[in-house]
Amino acid sequence: MAIEILPARLANQIAAGEVVERPASVVKELVENSIDAGATRIDVDIEKGGSKLIRVRDNGGGISKADLQLALSRHATSKIHSLDDLEAIMSLGFRGEALASISSVSRLTITSRPADQQEAWSAFAEGREMAVNVKPAAHPVGCTVEVVDLFFNTPARRKFLRTDKTEFGHIDELLRRIALSRFDITINLRHNGTQVRQYRRVPENGDPLRRVKAICGQKFVEHALRIDLHHHDMALTGWICTPAGARQQNDMQHCFVNQRMMKDKLINHAIRQGYEQSLAQDQYAAFVLYIDVDPHQVDVNVHPAKHEVRFHQARLVHDFIYQAIYDGLQQALFSEDHSVDPETGEVREAVTYQPRASATAKPNPYQQAVDAFPDYPGKREGGGSSLTTSSRDTASYQHDASDRSRSGRPSHGSGWPGRPSAPSSSPSKQATQAYQALMTPQSDAGADLGEATPARSTTLSHFDSVPATIDTASTVASTGQSGLGKVLAVVEQHYVLMSWGEGLWLADHHRLACWRHQGALQPALGEGLVTQPLLIPQRLSASEEECQRVIQYQALLGQFGIHIRPKGQQLMVMSVCQPLRQHNLQAFIPALLDCLGGLDPDQSHTDHSASMCSWLAKQLTVASDPVSLAQAVQTVSDIEQYWQGDALEKGRQRYFKRLDLTSVIEALQHD
Repeated sequence: MAIEILPARLANQIAAGEVVERPASVVKELVENSIDAGATRIDVDIEKGGSKLIRVRDNGGGISKADLQLALSRHATSKIHSLDDLEAIMSLGFRGEALASISSVSRLTITSRPADQQEAWSAFAEGREMAVNVKPAAHPVGCTVEVVDLFFNTPARRKFLRTDKTEFGHIDELLRRIALSRFDITINLRHNGTQVRQYRRVPENGDPLRRVKAICGQKFVEHALRIDLHHHDMALTGWICTPAGARQQNDMQHCFVNQRMMKDKLINHAIRQGYEQSLAQDQYAAFVLYIDVDPHQVDVNVHPAKHEVRFHQARLVHDFIYQAIYDGLQQALFSEDHSVDPETGEVREAVTYQPRASATAKPNPYQQAVDAFPDYPGKREGGGSSLTTSSRDTASYQHDASDRSRSGRPSHGSGWPGRPSAPSSSPSKQATQAYQALMTPQSDAGADLGEATPARSTTLSHFDSVPATIDTASTVASTGQSGLGKVLAVVEQHYVLMSWGEGLWLADHHRLACWRHQGALQPALGEGLVTQPLLIPQRLSASEEECQRVIQYQALLGQFGIHIRPKGQQLMVMSVCQPLRQHNLQAFIPALLDCLGGLDPDQSHTDHSASMCSWLAKQLTVASDPVSLAQAVQTVSDIEQYWQGDALEKGRQRYFKRLDLTSVIEALQHD
């Protein structure tokens, strides 16, 4: 057969196979056009699930008479004009084929009037060549697109439509997602003449949670944590649910990249990893997240429906999202379990967060204490508590309705998912005191109590129901005394004040953090660290000498969980240990190569391992912002897990300075 150019209508109908899947696809394209036009109000009218009528009206900029004919032409758009525009897209639409494709499978009419035009004009296409006819019309400033009898001329497509109720359900879900992406737009939805949804515009200084609650429900808001994390040209904001708000299906997962609805595999993988140790296998996370990246760093033209994107720095974006989710959940669990009972003033001392376990992890003193106490609340039958790493369940005290009314905090129901409901909503006072006595060798009943503050990298909140004190730096701790003592306060933002024995001790948190990292790296001197493959291998340029250096010290690097594969004049970073997952490998690997070059070849492998361990600990210890009490407590807790016995005592002598209070006491006595 001879090659022929297809007629315009046939070509558009072929294109419609990708653009117009069902009525919801039409609504998506038309509403996104309204958003790109700057509309602040969008009205959507549906009849018979969209098969009979789809009408989208907005108050946007409108289309001039001169552009109306082009609006229904293929590959005609006002949103991009050059390749540079395509590489930095901020609009939702850009291909210029939606209206032409829709008009080829329906009776489409577009009526519009820009603000600088006195009268409105209406356009529709008909005939084999899709000729556009324009005629005068009455219309306010803005645009209205009517799509009548969808698939009337393609009966094979029409018979695959579901019931009116099902098709309208897809449209309703679509507009819910769009409403979450743009709080500054009013969206109204009507079906068969009946008002079904009305999402009112949120004022500039208004509360977006009202719309989130209307769309996601009260339970989502009660268990939600606010995320606000920024790193160079990337930002992650929104809300994630604690495990108590997990769902049995993935119908509450909303993600947006530069305000564009997204179902991207890389993003979903990062979020799943963040929740990996918090949810059971049959549970799904709930979240509303907004990812903002430099438009030059993301390609949105990779999916027919634009549901997926391609990030230029995919690994960086993946780990950025993963770390935000993981740290947010970690801090939430920590804050929950170090809260203060507003009536009794006692600490709710259940330790719900534990660092990820590895094959070389040392026994957890907190776990041993729980196992030794038969009546510890939340302990599983048959021995062992719900803190075991083999299960994703996490023990936490539960708050009943009266507790919520007293504290203002939302109830978390039956605790973290997967845990059976306890007969009572909280442990008995006697059991709590007994457990605290077990964990506190020396009584400190007279100590003042305070709450932990959120980690510096993630802003967490339980919305309006959170006491204001959770966001302010506390100066007095309420943790039990342990091997290093009891954390009391953070002094001058960087120094940890602790009590041990009959004295007070002070330590630099930066040096403690370095000591903690040395402890985390200790398994490398024995069995080796557990390696974690990178989702996307990191590629770096290297000289021939550097490649040979990597080959020479391959065993040493493998001992620390670092696997680098030389390939020509490049190095492929395949996997690293957990402490390095969040490190900037582009800057770290060259420094690592310099470190390897400084090793004395005459020294033994054991000496090389010790030198590498010390160097890595310093690399992992970065200059920190003002340290919160929660961070100080976590650092000390980690140290006590990594170091024990004589090593812990030597560290105390090296890193802690005892405070001499003699002069202070004398001054008080003179007063």
